[in-house]
Amino acid sequence: MHQGVAGTGKSTLAQALDKRLGMPYIEGDDLHPQSNIDKMAAGHPLTDADREPWLELLRNTAESIAADPTQPTRGVMITCSSLKKYYRDILRGTYTLHDRGPDHIHAHLLPAARRRPLKTFFVYIKGDVPLLRERMAKRQGHFMKPEMLDSQLATLESPEGEEGVVVVPLDLTTNEQVEVALAELKKQVPDLEVKPATP
Repeated sequence: MHQGVAGTGKSTLAQALDKRLGMPYIEGDDLHPQSNIDKMAAGHPLTDADREPWLELLRNTAESIAADPTQPTRGVMITCSSLKKYYRDILRGTYTLHDRGPDHIHAHLLPAARRRPLKTFFVYIKGDVPLLRERMAKRQGHFMKPEMLDSQLATLESPEGEEGVVVVPLDLTTNEQVEVALAELKKQVPDLEVKPATP
């Protein structure tokens, strides 16, 4: 799971790590409902009520992929901002929204009883605010507007110190971030299969 506020390069790092880990990859933004996309495109921050079904869908989708016998079983990679601890707990599968009724957006997923339990690790990309603003300003064509960074920073509850969290600095190159992330992940998952780096 790749985590951090908008503009940190979650997708770039995930794609680079994917070449070394070979896991099925989910871009979290691709699973936002249209209502969330429209809201962000209009410059309005998402609320917890907007995010909760989306976070559940990410977790349930990962479990379904891991349970598919035609897919590799060693893991699934997801990019997601997961700003608050309880958002991360939804993604970990340890926080369930019991008060929600059946949701049609989950209809394509395997029943919970058939899904594979997944241990969740987060790669948190940490950077200072001026660098984040600079990177956000350079993004083109994304529905997340640069002015929404302040809202994300105000919402962010740093995952540092939480179990299963690896921190990589924003100011490293992507290749350097990959090596830091892999080294730290190997400490937590000694049998993690890593492909050699290619030129």
